[in-house]
Amino acid sequence: MKSFFAIVLTGLAAFFAVSVIAQEAPSWEVQSLSQIIPGTVEGKVDYDLASGTAVGTNGVYIKYGNTTLTTDNASVNTKTGDVDADGHVRIESGDQLWVGENVHYNFKTRQMRTEQFRTGKFPIFAGGTGLAGNGSNKVYTASHAFFTTDDTAEPGYEVRASRIKIIPGKSIQMWNAVMFVEHVPVFYFPYFKRNLGERPNNFTVTPGYRSRYGAYFLNTYTWYLGDVADGKIHADYRERRGGAAGPDVNLHLGQWGDFGLKYYYADDARPNTSTNIFPQYGNIPENRQRFKFTWQATPATNLNLKALVNYQSDPLVVHDFNEADFSFDPQPGTFVEANKYWNNWSLDGLATPRVNSFFNQVERLPDVRLTGFRQQVFDTPIYYDSESSAGWYRQFNSYANVYTNGFYKGTNGFYANYGARADTYHQLTLPWTFFHWLNVTPRVGGRMTYYHVTKNSFADNGSGQKFLFGSDSETYRGVFNAGVGTSFKASRLWRDATNSFLEVDGLRHILEPSADYVYVPDPSTPPGQLPQFDAEQPSLLLLPLTFPDYNNIDSIDSQNVVRFGLRNTLQTMRDGQLDNLLSWNLLLDWRLDPKSGQGRWNDLYSAFAFKPRTWLTLESQTRYDVENRNLNMAFEQLTFAPNDRWSWGLGYWYLRNGTWGNSTWTENNLVTSTFFVRFGDNWGARMTHNYNLVANRMQDQFYTLYRDLRSWTTAVTFRVSNNSGSDPDFTIALVLSLKAAPVTSVGEDVVNRYHLVGE
Repeated sequence: MKSFFAIVLTGLAAFFAVSVIAQEAPSWEVQSLSQIIPGTVEGKVDYDLASGTAVGTNGVYIKYGNTTLTTDNASVNTKTGDVDADGHVRIESGDQLWVGENVHYNFKTRQMRTEQFRTGKFPIFAGGTGLAGNGSNKVYTASHAFFTTDDTAEPGYEVRASRIKIIPGKSIQMWNAVMFVEHVPVFYFPYFKRNLGERPNNFTVTPGYRSRYGAYFLNTYTWYLGDVADGKIHADYRERRGGAAGPDVNLHLGQWGDFGLKYYYADDARPNTSTNIFPQYGNIPENRQRFKFTWQATPATNLNLKALVNYQSDPLVVHDFNEADFSFDPQPGTFVEANKYWNNWSLDGLATPRVNSFFNQVERLPDVRLTGFRQQVFDTPIYYDSESSAGWYRQFNSYANVYTNGFYKGTNGFYANYGARADTYHQLTLPWTFFHWLNVTPRVGGRMTYYHVTKNSFADNGSGQKFLFGSDSETYRGVFNAGVGTSFKASRLWRDATNSFLEVDGLRHILEPSADYVYVPDPSTPPGQLPQFDAEQPSLLLLPLTFPDYNNIDSIDSQNVVRFGLRNTLQTMRDGQLDNLLSWNLLLDWRLDPKSGQGRWNDLYSAFAFKPRTWLTLESQTRYDVENRNLNMAFEQLTFAPNDRWSWGLGYWYLRNGTWGNSTWTENNLVTSTFFVRFGDNWGARMTHNYNLVANRMQDQFYTLYRDLRSWTTAVTFRVSNNSGSDPDFTIALVLSLKAAPVTSVGEDVVNRYHLVGE
């Protein structure tokens, strides 16, 4: 009986297995093309069911699985999968397309033979003769072939090769390849490889001339290894400065983060070209290097890790060879950071080792901080927040050529203070709401800080010889703070307010006045007797008054001040979306007990934005000294963008010379203009000017002419830079980019115009 049931179960299993296989096996569809596309010439298909063959004429349609073939005439063997097709052969397999005249193709093994072919998968298209396919690994080879990204019968450019290998969906490899532009040979590649995925490998050449460099060629090869790795290889030559090269490598490892590595080496024939502007840096060696490492990861949902290493062989290597990075950060730092957070707490660890000895820096080895977010104390109406930190610090000040060897061998600097600091701050707040609209929040807090510091400085023994001396000290500092914040919000709606000129469809006015009183008595130890590891940095904006938003721990001093604020917002509906017609934020500090050198009133700060039309915006930021009636800062920007044909941005930037705010400033008075216009569909131009009103000179000029070449885009840029302390610097550069693999993303040349000259 058991054997009988075993036989039955085995039979049923075999039956279902055969059924599944039968269901999964692709079916054949062979018919006249006129049955698929009505109106075409009526064709004929003869079947031989015994042999499993079919012969079709005057238009044949064949489908097997996800592969279809159309042709004028064909013979099909459904048992072996072989098809011999003749005339206007078109094979579609997935998103890959093959076109030829006489093709032998096997639907099951995907082997292919043809004398002439064309194939394509956007953005890459190829063609040639003598195509043969290997069905086991889906690799096809051909001779006398070409590839292009121009999807036309007569491409504007192509790369031709004596031998080609095509791996559908992955890559094209070519040997003895020559690039032709409008049938003219322009470049030779002994070996060329191009990815067929979303991010194809590409090669970029930026030729140009700069008065500091002479003629230059900046060459970049961009490569991709799936989604795991990508990078660039730079090989540059500057006539007056010499050769330079280096790789960029990016790794994408999922939860273990994204790694980035950049290295650039220059054998500089004229390394001291820029030291007339920065004489404090002395002589710079010819061997110049830059190394940058980045890492960012989220191995857990509440754990973030970051690292950044910036090494430079000298302080001007980035200034000389990458102005874009230098303008963003002239003194790049190095840090390692970890952040662990919970609902009410976060724990942060930060280390900032000093990698470049010629930059001023505060080392933190490490700095650990525990932050308690504002949270309710049990079931009471009182809320608690805190911030506590501890660390080991070294404060460096670098003075070039002051001390020949410096504190460390090979450096020009020394450290002023080093030691430990522990700080803890705790605060209680009691938020109230009166009359359902008035918010009142009194607060009280306290801070205790411990320092164990060694102070170092240079001294002269009378003979000109410099030496270090130091003194140890322990210091405690206590700080008490109290205050109260008040604010409310009022609004009014005018649904029927309309104005066609201002594009107004209804109006809502939001008014938000506020007043924040802060009282801090004299700390137990004044800031002048403390090391300034976290000092107050120069700022054009008004610094926060309340703790812990004001986080310059070592600069905390007494305060008795009220900060008044007023925010106005006018909103309307435009194209079915809520849009700000006007936004105006005002801040003003009233010092009830001003310190020496301070006035009763701080600067009036204004941030204003007016958008009378969707294409017209006015933005303004100003600081005005109300007591002395001085305009300390002004930044104004007017932007016109009425259509996609032209746009114009006008700006004004002003800083008053002298001591105001929390620093001493050098006068800056600059007018900027950026104008873009399109001439038809294929031409465009951009002009950027920065005029220095203090020196009465055009400080910076950019002129770029764009041309759309169907499958290519090109930009010719002429730049003149006329900074103080140096001769005018002229640059002309050409950027040629494939649309299928652009050098920069859309709009990047506006944000970072240095890309247009290869920086």
